[in-house]
Amino acid sequence: MKLLAILLAFFNLGANAQSLYYPPNSGSEWESLSPESLGWCTDFWPELRNYLDDNNTKAFLLLKDGRLVYEEYFDSFTRDSIWYWASAGKSLTAFLVGQAQEEGLLALTDPASDYLGVGWTDLSPPQEEAIEVVHQLTMTSGLDDGVPDPYCTLDTCLQFLAEPGTRWAYHNAPYTLLDGVLEGASGQSLNVFAQSRLKTPTGMTGLFVPVDYNNVFFSTARSMARFGLLIQGGGNWNGATLLSDTAYFRAMTTPSQALNPAYGYLWWLNGQSAFMVPGFPFSIPGSLHPNAPDAMISALGKNGQIINVVPDQGLVMVRMGDAPGAGEVPVTFNDSVWVYLSQIICSASGVGSPELPAVAETILYPNPVSDACAVSWPGQVFDLQLLDVQGRVRMQQPQVRGEAVLGVADLEPGVYLVRLKAGAAMRSLRLFVQHH
Repeated sequence: MKLLAILLAFFNLGANAQSLYYPPNSGSEWESLSPESLGWCTDFWPELRNYLDDNNTKAFLLLKDGRLVYEEYFDSFTRDSIWYWASAGKSLTAFLVGQAQEEGLLALTDPASDYLGVGWTDLSPPQEEAIEVVHQLTMTSGLDDGVPDPYCTLDTCLQFLAEPGTRWAYHNAPYTLLDGVLEGASGQSLNVFAQSRLKTPTGMTGLFVPVDYNNVFFSTARSMARFGLLIQGGGNWNGATLLSDTAYFRAMTTPSQALNPAYGYLWWLNGQSAFMVPGFPFSIPGSLHPNAPDAMISALGKNGQIINVVPDQGLVMVRMGDAPGAGEVPVTFNDSVWVYLSQIICSASGVGSPELPAVAETILYPNPVSDACAVSWPGQVFDLQLLDVQGRVRMQQPQVRGEAVLGVADLEPGVYLVRLKAGAAMRSLRLFVQHH
């Protein structure tokens, strides 16, 4: 049923695009809606705002059918301030690759060496030839992400581990080299290609900037929101179709392979039966963001750079900021934001309830964690247990009042279960331990 809902949301994108508001491509005009007019439970906004502020948020935007419902900047950050997207920028690359394929500049089944040149890896020629553009899009290149520097794009860093398409691993280097594929296929620099195909038609601003081995996109929060709105519209912007290849768009925003159903073409997908996360080579049952809508797709970047798109609810959420504890891909941080946000969008999503205050929810942060994390269940006195995947109790604390701190530096890397019990009420949270 979850898959059906997600597919229906996708097929409704074209219809949604008809009723979406698009801001002008220049100037600062952007229509807004009051949350009260939507019937939202605005009394819960201070809880979310405090959580955002406590976690070094710089910008938070929420759109409903293209119109601004919330737009807030923190401390000295402003509407015109520039910040990095980190890995949320992978979503830009995925869209640009779709445009390049539509123009006939490349095919997803092409060997990457057609555009990067022979010898771009440390593999044998047949092994290298087997890596196709689609493997870079889906994180299934088979290259070893356990090398000392997984960001390194030098041939000596790109070593064979598995046949392409047989293993999923969040490996930045093969993704980064998609930029070289685009440049090789188009004969243009990455920024020139993006300017004509994406930024000029939507009014986005920003640039890809080389940072070590990466090309990192920097822009305003509003440009991030414009891109989210483009995705909500199914690749359409105010009557102009920027990506008419619906098969590619569907593949980008639905499971791209069976190894990690929560991953499309460089987009994270909610509402799937299982997911994988960086640094853990096994599948975890359950939804990626259990507190968020099932149909949500997300672009997620280091330190909490987030674009969430919920097509069936007409929502786009953007968060920029600096939350180092959020990790390489801020899955848990994003889900924690939705604990609060779902209380506000009480009438639209059905997942919030004005009778249940946001503070009644449990928060585990940071997650993944390397040294220590906090477990919070405000207003409760609870017993805590930490269990490993074999069900063995590795840590316990009785009669915790509101919040506990777990030191995990001595635990082996992996997935653990944090179990909380307060009277008849129980909560179970997944904890990812990853030592640097």
